[in-house]
Order: sequence, then C-alpha cells, then structure tokens
Amino acid sequence: MNTPHAASPALLKSRRSFIQLGAASAAGLTLGFHLPVMAQKGAGSVSQEAVDINAWIRITPNNLVVCEVARAEMGQGTSTSLPMMLAEELECNWADVRMEFASVSEHLARNKVYVTFATGGSRGTRDSQAVMRKAGAVAREMLKAAAAQEWGVPVADCVAKAGRISHRASQRSLTYGALAAKAAQQPVPTSVRLKAPSEWTLIGQPIPRLDIPAKVDGSAVFGIDVRLPGMLYAAIMQCPVFGGSPATVDDTAVKNRRGVKKVVTGPDFVAVVADNWWRAQQAVKALKVAWDYKGQDKLDDLAVFKLLEAGTQAARPLRQDGDFAKALAEVGAGKVVEAEYFVPYLSHFTLEPQNCTAQVTGDRVEVWAPTQNAEATLAVAAKTAGVPPQNVKVNRPYLGGGFGRRGGFQDFVRQSVQIAQALPGVPVKLLWTREEDMQHDFYRPAALYRQRAVLDAQGQLVAWEAKLASQSILAAIRPESLKNGQDFQAGESFHDMPYQVAHLDVRHGMCDINVPVGFWRSVFHSQNPFARECFLDEVLASAGKDPLQGRLDLLPADSRDRLVLQAVAKAAAWGRAPAKGRVRGLAVQDAYGSYAAAVVELSVSAQKVVTVHKVWVAVDPGQVANIDSAKAQIEGNVVYALSTMFLSEINVRDGRVQQANLGDYPLMQLRQVPQIIPILVPTGAEVWGGMGEPPYAPLTAAVANAIAKATGERLRRNPFSHAGYNLA
Repeated sequence: MNTPHAASPALLKSRRSFIQLGAASAAGLTLGFHLPVMAQKGAGSVSQEAVDINAWIRITPNNLVVCEVARAEMGQGTSTSLPMMLAEELECNWADVRMEFASVSEHLARNKVYVTFATGGSRGTRDSQAVMRKAGAVAREMLKAAAAQEWGVPVADCVAKAGRISHRASQRSLTYGALAAKAAQQPVPTSVRLKAPSEWTLIGQPIPRLDIPAKVDGSAVFGIDVRLPGMLYAAIMQCPVFGGSPATVDDTAVKNRRGVKKVVTGPDFVAVVADNWWRAQQAVKALKVAWDYKGQDKLDDLAVFKLLEAGTQAARPLRQDGDFAKALAEVGAGKVVEAEYFVPYLSHFTLEPQNCTAQVTGDRVEVWAPTQNAEATLAVAAKTAGVPPQNVKVNRPYLGGGFGRRGGFQDFVRQSVQIAQALPGVPVKLLWTREEDMQHDFYRPAALYRQRAVLDAQGQLVAWEAKLASQSILAAIRPESLKNGQDFQAGESFHDMPYQVAHLDVRHGMCDINVPVGFWRSVFHSQNPFARECFLDEVLASAGKDPLQGRLDLLPADSRDRLVLQAVAKAAAWGRAPAKGRVRGLAVQDAYGSYAAAVVELSVSAQKVVTVHKVWVAVDPGQVANIDSAKAQIEGNVVYALSTMFLSEINVRDGRVQQANLGDYPLMQLRQVPQIIPILVPTGAEVWGGMGEPPYAPLTAAVANAIAKATGERLRRNPFSHAGYNLA
C-alpha cells in the first residue's frame, strides 16, 4: 500500500530510480532534480509511464501533471494550495493536475530535497509557496528548452500555456506530455522569473480542493482505514498517571481467549494483539495491571494552580520598556486597573483517535501513520526498532484532524513499532480508544495571567504590567529554542504586542508540572490573546473609551493590526447599534505572519444562556493561496474556538485526567453555529502568513468582551461555564 492521493491508480508507483542528482539555486532556495533512467534511453521508452521533470513534478504522456506534496493534509487544504503554486508557474491546465504525497525516504536519500515534511504553525503553504512556485517555473523553462531543441528555434520564441509549448512564428505546438522525456534531459536553469501577483490566474482564486471528492465518496484512506493482508489489531492501556509504568501484568484471564495472539508490555503501556480490534479491546480491559505511579498520583487542579501562582511570582522579564514601577508610584490622580485571568488544560480531541500500523521484518520497518511530520515518524520508528533510517518506510494516509497532536510527539508511532516487534513480519494496527486519546494527550498548557495597568489623569494608558505563568512546550520538545532559559513563545501576544505603551513590563514564569503539554491549534495564541484583549477592554472601559477607537489610538499608523480592525469594524458596522437585545465585542491579534480581528454579536438571557448570532473575522495573511480554503479555515476556527471557550476543560485529580469522552468534554452542535462572515483583506505583503490558526486568536476575547457589555460581568476564566454561561 502506498499513500492515498488524488492521482490516478496508474500513478500509484514508487518513484523511479535515478542516475543523476543535481541542484538549481533560485533566489536562495535549493531545488533538487534528477534525470529519470528511462529518459536516458530515448523518449520512446517512457511512453507508458510518467517522467520526472524535477523532484516535485512528473508528467504523463497524456499530459497529466503529478505534484509531489511533502506537507500533511489534515483538512486545511494544503494538498490543493501547493499544487496551485506549482501549476501557476508551470502554466498547465488545472484540470490536468494531480497530487500525491512525497516519499520521506526519498527526501532523506536526496539530501532533504523537499525541505521539510513538518506541518504545523500554519506553515503548510506559507513556508512552501516559494519553493513550489520556483519548481513550477524551472520545469516550465525546461519544457520550453526541450521544444526549442526539437524545432531548432530560440527558447525566447517559445511560449508555455495551458499544458503546451507553442512556437509563435511557425504556430507549431507540443504538449507537455510529448516533451517531458526530452525536458528531463535539459540543463537546469540557475535562475527563473516568477510571475508577479498581478499575473496570477490560479493563486488567490476559489479552486475546488483535490482531496474533497475522495473524502466525499469514501475512497480516501485515513490511518484508521489501513488494511493489509494478514494484519492483526492492537488495543492499548496506558498508565493512568502521567509518567507511570506497569509494575505487574496478569494476563491469565485473556491469554486463551478466542482471537488473542499476544499480550505486549511496554515501558508505559500494556497492549493486547488480536485478530480484530474488538477482541483486542475487550481483552485489554480484562487484564489485571498493577501500575507504578512513581509518586506522581497526588497532583490535582489546586496543586496546578498553586504552581502557576508561584510561576507568576518568579516570572522573569521578556520585555521591559520604560519603568512600570515608577509609573505605578506616580499614578497620582490617575487610576490602576488589576485583573487575573486563567485558562485550563485542553485536549486536541482529533476526530480520528491516535493510531499507527507497523510491520517489523528483520531489520526493516514499515509504518502507516497519520502524521503531521513524516520525518519525525521515520526517526522515531528507526530509533524504536534500532535500525538505520534508510531501513524505514513511512506511508502517509490522510489525517482525521491534527491540531498539533500528530506532530512533534510521536508516541503512537513508538508504541506501534514496539508492539509490532513482538510479532515479527506481521503488520499490526494500533488504535487507541477515545478514552485513551483524551487521557493521554499532550495538552494545551494551563496558564495564569496577572496584569496591572496605569491610566493617567486624562485616562490615557501609560503603563502595563503582565506576569504570565505556564509550562513550556519548547522545553520539552526543542529546548535549544529557549533564549537564556526563557520561553518567548509562551509569552507571545504580550512581549510582541503592537500597542504603544510607554511603560511595558512583560514577564513569564516557566512551571514544572507533571502534565504533558504540546502544540495545540494556535498554541499560545489561542490563550494569551484572551487575557490581553479582555484586560485591554477592561482598561478602556475604565477610561470611558470605545473598544475600537481605544485600540486604534494605541496602534501605529502603519500597523496591520489597525487595518484588520478597521476592516472587520466596517463589515460589522461597528458604529451602528445592533438589533435590540444584542451586543458586540471585538478583539485583534496577529499570529503566524497573519493579522486577524473579530467582531462577535450575541445576546444573553436572564439565565446566562448565550446565543452567538454573528461572527465577523477579518484576516490579512499577506497573500491568499486559495480563497475557498481560507474562508473554510476561518469558519473552522470559529467553531473550534466557541467549543473550547464555553465547553472544554481538562481537570486533573490524583495525577490523572478526569475527562474521558464527549459526555464530559462536549463539542458545540450544528444548531449552535452562528452566521460566520469571513473577510479576507490581504495587503500583498511579501511575507505570506498562515490561515489554519490565526483566525482563532481574537475569538475568545471578542466573545468575552461582548458578554461583559451585555451583563457587566467580566469573564476572566475559561470555560465560561464556570461563571454559569452556556451556549444556547
């Protein structure tokens, strides 16, 4: 089995061997190329198969263009936007474009030709667009060179358009498919011209996604769908307390059960392998396991909060402008505003629970993993099995949701390989239950925020202090990214805030808490803006200022935050009163190269039932790849954010997570989804921003600010259900 993709079955072949590796440098980015073996033998011998023009592009004799996509597709549309970049410069017909997931093994064998396979931080398109466009442009020029050679004319006289190369003077033309073999033998151009945005015909258009048809008709293969000859199934039970391990395992009650093949004990789990997953799951529940909690079974929510409190007291500076202490001491006739905000741990709750299929045969390992980072998957599989990386093959199915869970932490891959090692030569699919998935996540960190602001006698904000405390994700996964022992990522939205405040003091305390944390959709931009933008609303209200104008007064004239604020305010008619009984709140936040602002219109009943009627979200990502996908990302972020701010929380007692499934970690229902108005206002900036996460950043604060306007009650803790507020 290979990866699922939108290419035809005839293209489901492994990449052909190559005899030459080259590189072309274009604007500082390295592109890898090779000449296919068959191309060396003449065009006739490749008539039945696609020809590699470069690492990203293959062209079939019937003119299909197959684009290799290194980034993961988890519903965000990257598997369409990246081929769009390539096709834009290649000048082919979009109807002829197909995609397939690139091979990470080939990537490593060819000196990391695809740059990276990691998909996170809203980087799927923005970090790949330049290399994809250059790959298309280079292939276009090689096709033109092949046609010029065929006709004996100057390359400058040849034109690429709609999958054909034409010669102006003679009106001759050839398809890309007819020229592919000869094009693959052309010298690789060292520089190419890329289209100006004004020339784009695909980029920035609402292009139908390549992955949707297969997902609609059921032919798309997700990790959970993998089926292999002779495959067995594994169910798992992990230590309920973080960091614990199995002390003793009594399998007497299950080892002779029908279908049970093996009981496997790992460093932090026990698994049962059977001939179907139901039997494996029923058996694993019947095991008698004594766990060694290693003294970690006392942690609870109160202890977490106390550790966060200590973190704020020991917080170290991230940014210090002016002198906050002096401004505070000289407040005089002014005013001091203080508030404490808190956000809890959150689970990723991917629709598809964690899973991985592995087969270990001798010193060879093959895995089928729904992963956000196939390079990390390969590395973990190789390390776990104790084999060289070149002995591992990673197959890449679709992901049923990622949100950061399937990226840096590859625990499901490690476990899958460990279990498969116990059954040499047999493919084994590991599938977690929803309960295991929720109680063994890498959670969004809980965080505490203590803030003070100083207003002068005229009501101007002159000083702002923010003391943050949370666990550090980077300390666990990339400690080398810490700066002088400080995690600046954890302080995003504060240390890099755009507001002009004369005296700004931002500090962060890194807390050591025995709860695993990881990247979660928007990471700290999903939580820090709640504390920042709600507190600013409090400060502006204290000064008697309008939330919009107050923010604009604090932003530089050329700020992109200002532009998106003005765009969303105009769309929502901020200056006009909403319908009777309704109120509005707003917030703004930049994240991952993009700038987003939201206006929320809602009403609140006497019983604190909140009806969210409309949500406007304006985003400036610099450039928009696929308008359709960009709007879908805004809509998805609104639903994700509303669920978490009202309904979601992870609680810890006796060292273990209390939530287990939808019954105690509910998601919002379709009937609760408001009207969503996505507004795209790309400024055309050279730096492309992300779309998968930035729309989330201002949403929680905008809702909380609207509720405060409706009720006078400031919500300083998530979920809002703690204060009695629930979604209608």
